[in-house]
Amino acid sequence: MFPLHLTWPSPTEATLMVALYVLLAVTVSIDILLKKSDVRSALGWIATVWLAPIFGSLLYYMFGINRVTRRALRLGRLDEASRPFDAATPDCVPNIALLSEVSRKITESPLVAGNELVILEGGDQAYPAMLEAIRNAKNCIAMSSYIFRDDHAGQKFVEALSAAARRGVQVRVLLDGLGTGYLYPGIYYRMKQSGVTAARFLHTWLPWRMPFLNMRNHRKLLVVDGGVAFMGGINIGAENCDGPSGERSVQDVHFRVTGPAACIVMDAFARDWSFTTEENLDQDCWWPKLKWCGSTFARGLRSGPDADLYKIELLLGAAINLAQKRIRIVTPYFLPDARLQFVIQQAGLRGVSVEIVIPGRSDQRLMDWAMRGHLRFFRYIRADIIATPPPFDHTKLCTVDGEWSLIGSSNWDVRSFRLNFEFDLEIIDREFTAKLDGLIDARIAAGCRLTPDMLAAEPVWLRLRNAAARLLMPYL
Repeated sequence: MFPLHLTWPSPTEATLMVALYVLLAVTVSIDILLKKSDVRSALGWIATVWLAPIFGSLLYYMFGINRVTRRALRLGRLDEASRPFDAATPDCVPNIALLSEVSRKITESPLVAGNELVILEGGDQAYPAMLEAIRNAKNCIAMSSYIFRDDHAGQKFVEALSAAARRGVQVRVLLDGLGTGYLYPGIYYRMKQSGVTAARFLHTWLPWRMPFLNMRNHRKLLVVDGGVAFMGGINIGAENCDGPSGERSVQDVHFRVTGPAACIVMDAFARDWSFTTEENLDQDCWWPKLKWCGSTFARGLRSGPDADLYKIELLLGAAINLAQKRIRIVTPYFLPDARLQFVIQQAGLRGVSVEIVIPGRSDQRLMDWAMRGHLRFFRYIRADIIATPPPFDHTKLCTVDGEWSLIGSSNWDVRSFRLNFEFDLEIIDREFTAKLDGLIDARIAAGCRLTPDMLAAEPVWLRLRNAAARLLMPYL
């Protein structure tokens, strides 16, 4: 056995190490004080930085910085395309009209008339419609997905996109740098080899850009020839389709959008593509003149850790505050912060019916634990919480008073509200909202009520586990 010799740093080395620690901690603390609006978050990070020398500062660098500066996109094409359609006013009750006005101020986007939206349930309805649109494309295709698997479902899309590129269609595909596989995204390389122009959002090996790895492009968009759009919550993967036994692993909803709102979806993609590749998609083929296709009013809502930070939270908070009869929420992950929890509580006290539909078991065990730990604190909130049986329901819907709805990619958790780049459509249309309420009715009928008392009665070790998982809310 060789003796173990410990070499203590010299007084000079120790002094330099302490000086480095203090300088780094002070520098990071200044950044936290100037940029963190939430007091509890700021205190937590400052404590981490000072109590965990060097390592705490590294953690803040990796996970505490959640702002991205995006170069302004000066296309102006959305304004040109939507201006002829944004003068009409929807026929709705006063509180929904007020909510629409609040939304206009939050989003700084027009509410455009003349749209038609078709609900597509699961990959078995969504994928054939999307693939048909791609195969019929004449000029251009823009597609974005958070998860794009290299399985038989994903390969069908690559084949259709590649065939479109070979016949001269301009094809642009944006994949999230983490969601499709950070180290070896097989589907990305398959696209490149097939002649499809593809890029990865915020994918980098540069150490000084590593903090951005925690920010993900969670949008699921497809726009064909600038006039037919698909958006919602469905990723590209075989789990969204019925298997050999007739059952699917994931239940979800997507939407086919035609009319002026298609250019709103295109605008969201164009901004992401320009940010990632510095290519501006401002040619006329991406922005055709669109005609009215239906009676639905729609407004786009981009949210993310840039200039669009807090927009989705503000809009949902306003929707809950202005609701007079009923609020219905369907989400795969439900971890609202104290502010949204407070407005939900106020709505219940006003006598508004609040229904929250979540999966009995999601695809993330840690998220399930955190949700159960969080829902224990809903003891004094008047809301019906319904847990749905398998398959895992990845659907994201919100309806208010049977007239207003929000559809898209956003979950009800801190990651979606503050870290992810999301895209949703605000809809004002009684008939369309009634269809969404029908989907919600079916989920409630198949589910079972979950009460805070039931969660409080669980064994202590389960409650401790769930409470510990809940502490990870900001990053789940």
